[in-house]
Amino acid sequence: MAEKAEKTTKKTTTKKEVVKAESTEKTTKSVTTQAKFWDLPYTPNKKYEKKTAYFCMEFAIDQALKIYSGGLGYLAGSHLKSAYELKQNFIAVGMLWKYGYYDQMRNKDLSMRAEFIEKKYSFLEDTGIVVSIKIAGNNSVFVKAYKVKSETFDTVPLYLLTTDIEENDYLSRTITNRLYDDNIATRVAQSIVLGVGGGKVVEALGGADMYHINEGHALPLAYYLLNEKYNNDIKEVKKHFVFTTHTPEKAGNEEHDAFYLNEMGFFSKDLSRQEILDETDEKGILNYTVAAMRMAKTANGVSKLHAEVSKDMWKSYKGIPTIIPITNAQNFEYWHDKELYAASAKNDLKAITSRKKELKQLLFTEIADQTGKIFKEDVITIIWVRRFASYKRADLLLNDIERFKALVKNQEKPVQIVWAGKPYPLDQGAVETFNYLVHYTKELENCAVLTGYELALSKLLKGGADIWLNTPRRPREASGTSGMSGAMNGAVSLSIFDGWICEFAKHGQNAFIIEPVDANLPTKEQDRIDCDNMYEIIEKEVLPLYYDKPEKWLQIVKNSIDDVTPAFESSRMADEYYQNLYK
Repeated sequence: MAEKAEKTTKKTTTKKEVVKAESTEKTTKSVTTQAKFWDLPYTPNKKYEKKTAYFCMEFAIDQALKIYSGGLGYLAGSHLKSAYELKQNFIAVGMLWKYGYYDQMRNKDLSMRAEFIEKKYSFLEDTGIVVSIKIAGNNSVFVKAYKVKSETFDTVPLYLLTTDIEENDYLSRTITNRLYDDNIATRVAQSIVLGVGGGKVVEALGGADMYHINEGHALPLAYYLLNEKYNNDIKEVKKHFVFTTHTPEKAGNEEHDAFYLNEMGFFSKDLSRQEILDETDEKGILNYTVAAMRMAKTANGVSKLHAEVSKDMWKSYKGIPTIIPITNAQNFEYWHDKELYAASAKNDLKAITSRKKELKQLLFTEIADQTGKIFKEDVITIIWVRRFASYKRADLLLNDIERFKALVKNQEKPVQIVWAGKPYPLDQGAVETFNYLVHYTKELENCAVLTGYELALSKLLKGGADIWLNTPRRPREASGTSGMSGAMNGAVSLSIFDGWICEFAKHGQNAFIIEPVDANLPTKEQDRIDCDNMYEIIEKEVLPLYYDKPEKWLQIVKNSIDDVTPAFESSRMADEYYQNLYK
């Protein structure tokens, strides 16, 4: 790993340094003469000198900072940690969500309940930077920037934006209430805050050489750069703007009526009807992903397979740049279990067994607390954990209910199964799947469905898992990075051959692969075949190895631990972004 970054102290911001800027020019003039560019706690490594600002709607960097929903945030959080370790000239811009995503609770019948509870963070630093942006004709929506200092969580500086300040009217203050708000106007306003407000904050800090948006939410940044920074010179924008696409799912590639977006102030200037039609090509609908790609120098997918899927998805659209693969990764320092790695380095299979039992007991204490069920350390534990979405198929194990019953009632080779994850609270289908699993397994002493899937619980689950189950419909999982940090904690992947698994897995050596089916088949038929293949592997390979050939099983665990780094460690990823995307 890269050596820890040197830490320096920062002068406290005074009232005189507070800036309320109504234009980019005023912001730059007022602030750059006072503030040290980026305020990094180290001298950047010459290899990474290009000043880069990274925009994302969510970041998962510590359990204490609840501004994320799932995999996108986990990925972005690991990126910030590795950028810090490598001493990159890099900052991040995100949103300070007043109520976070949501707090996952239970109703009286144990079904899921979403609660929105105000969050307060004493560790945030007031930067003194306030910029103004235009939303829906309102020229005075103020955006304030707070900072997560590098030394707080060992990341590059993270600037978090809020509209919940006294300068704004009530409606404007609510823009930054909830991550992925279901109200369309609010969602669009959130993108404008992140893109335009974030762009102005970066200018207040001295500007950047590269602007990188992670997924399409911050798309207004590209129009801000075009119309306010680079004088309508698209060639100049392309020199400084890059884009990462994360999903082949339609819902993940946001789109809205461009005439409505224009009224909201999405484009940083009012476009004529013809300009809107030129921008959208057909029916006036703006697809954020397509628009971001057309503005970008280069774009990337988040695994080799995903890059190919993305090329195929967007090949009929004009102006799409080269789409390269930069496979997602997870931060080793944050996620790996040190004792497991020490045991693996010594090839001490007994020590690996002992440590896994300790990690399992930590998880089982949480399971007992949440469900009243007592799990056993010597029983194989299968864990399915990720965001609940239909294509991820949380309930695939129950697709063949008779086979499931036989599995959970197996006395000779017993199993324990755990599910966890947060559905989008208004995705009724996903919530119903979560609740179905709760109710079906309520009386099963060896099955548990947990709430509160955030960083802390994620770490417990990965430490406690023997099998990390991943069941998306191929090729709809862009990367699936949770299996990486699972491997860093001795969890062996049993996965559909999709995302990062295609680059990592060697069946029966460091993982187990559920062979892909024809994606053109009806979804029910895909589910049936994948379910059958999954059970064949569990019944005929996984359970016999775990119970009858423990030394061979432990070798697979060790191979998984050894093989996940460095290829799927985020220092590799952060380096590739500089070498392959920013250059």
